[in-house]
Amino acid sequence: MPYELGHRLVVGVASSALFDLRESDALFRSRGEAAYREYQEQHLDDPLEPGVAFPFIRRLLSLNDLGEPADPLVEVIVLSRNDPDTGLRVMRSVEHHELQISRAVFMRGKSPYKFMPALGMSLFLSSDRASVLQAAALGLPAGRVLDSTAADDMDDPDLRIAFDFDGVLGDDSSEQIFQSGDLKEFHAHEREQAHVPQEPGPLKDFLAKINVIQTKEEERKLADPDYRIRLHVSIVTARNAPAHERAIRSLKSWGVNVNDAFLLGGIAKAPIIEALQPHIFFDDQLLHLESTAEAAPSVHKPFGALNQPGVAAG
Repeated sequence: MPYELGHRLVVGVASSALFDLRESDALFRSRGEAAYREYQEQHLDDPLEPGVAFPFIRRLLSLNDLGEPADPLVEVIVLSRNDPDTGLRVMRSVEHHELQISRAVFMRGKSPYKFMPALGMSLFLSSDRASVLQAAALGLPAGRVLDSTAADDMDDPDLRIAFDFDGVLGDDSSEQIFQSGDLKEFHAHEREQAHVPQEPGPLKDFLAKINVIQTKEEERKLADPDYRIRLHVSIVTARNAPAHERAIRSLKSWGVNVNDAFLLGGIAKAPIIEALQPHIFFDDQLLHLESTAEAAPSVHKPFGALNQPGVAAG
């Protein structure tokens, strides 16, 4: 029987997000593809160093200990613009770092994002802006991993995931009202619509699959009181009262939930992210992420009106 992906959380990750390929990419740009291919062949046995998404991916895969070895909860698949030959170094690096990744798609010079639906992916992470924009234009849940100097505490077993709300978990309909009017108009609209759920955004399904794993943890905790919960989910949003109610009610109506909510009302997100220390933070506005990336791995989700060409905010 074929290996089924439908009931799992499937995440795609580009080799450029999983590993640090800055040296290799610089060589490709300066000397071309032939030199790049030769370099990767010469360094086949030299493991690549972890990239920005590595801490998130490593911890996400560690949650497979909640399931059966032959039936993992999480499947991570490498999606790479490398050809199969140069991709060998990527897969050897996967093995070196003991990541439970056995599946990959290598397409020479082309981004494989179009295979996301066929593979049932709820998320694709890449550092390549063009690939992410093209995937997002097709309505696919892709995000661009930004460069980050945040250090990974290898002894910390927890996985902390943080989301902005509008344009990430929810659609950007309310954000458009905020951008076109003033704060009082926005609050009046959201108070009036408090019981009307927003439409889901690009990462709602990803959160739903994360919630399934959280349920597994709760079951383990009931069976073993000594078990320590590892997976924590937060929203960090510029919303505050009275606009907060619609966001919280929308989550409930979609059948998803979060552990914590930071309703900041215009307070800068970076200090909160620095204190929270998520292993990944998703936002639709680069303005926020340029500061949060210094504190935690940050991902730009190019969704909605703010991210249309010519709009500076996105």
